[in-house]
Amino acid sequence: MSGTSGTSEPAPVLSAEHLAKGFGAVTALRDVNLHLGRGEVLALVGDNGAGKSTLLKILCGFHRPDTGRILLNGEEVTLKSVDHARSLGIDAVYQDLALVNELTVYHNMFLNREITRPTRLLHNRAMRRTAQEHLNEMGVNIPSVDVEVAKLSGGQRQAIAVARSVYSQATILLLDEPLAAMGAKEGALILDLVNDLKTRGDVSVIIIAHNYAQIFEVCDRINLLQHGEITFDKRTSETSVAELTDLVVEEYRRSRTT
Repeated sequence: MSGTSGTSEPAPVLSAEHLAKGFGAVTALRDVNLHLGRGEVLALVGDNGAGKSTLLKILCGFHRPDTGRILLNGEEVTLKSVDHARSLGIDAVYQDLALVNELTVYHNMFLNREITRPTRLLHNRAMRRTAQEHLNEMGVNIPSVDVEVAKLSGGQRQAIAVARSVYSQATILLLDEPLAAMGAKEGALILDLVNDLKTRGDVSVIIIAHNYAQIFEVCDRINLLQHGEITFDKRTSETSVAELTDLVVEEYRRSRTT
């Protein structure tokens, strides 16, 4: 595996050691070793079918690995479910976002953790005010927290999903293709949001992405997943779009000749 130079890495908040996962006759992950530093933004790249989404689903508690272990702040943990992972500060945001299009922005921000009055009725005013304050704090600009999510752009919906995770005290965010099918303007909104999280320093992020140019804008380090293993691990300052592209093209050529 390509390594980093002598630059010091932040102490890992999340580590995966020798993770393997299979589904019947299909081996998704063979021997994955990965670490994420506190406040770091890590890009996870690789061809379709390389196992990126499977790895994310293990790290957020959706799948159990067949072998290997996960460490959180240096302590081994067994993630029993997605809810268990969330209780430990690990949350994933997928392309489908798990937002309810027919509900307002502020109702989505408090989905399944609504603020209620003593009478058990929804405290809409408190949720509206708190949602607006949190979005302002994170620099997420939308027309109104009263608008239905269905009326927002793709970039705005992604921003709401990320903001909801951060508001629910997530300290490790796993973003599965947050820039997929977005134009330059919408993609910039998400990149700005990730940069803001990096500036805060209290949230660590793993981003699955295909657009190398975009990840170089926000990521501190890049891991390439090939054949179920991390085969490349470098800081973005020590590599280039051209180097990554050459590695993927080389793999494609090898697969065509075998």
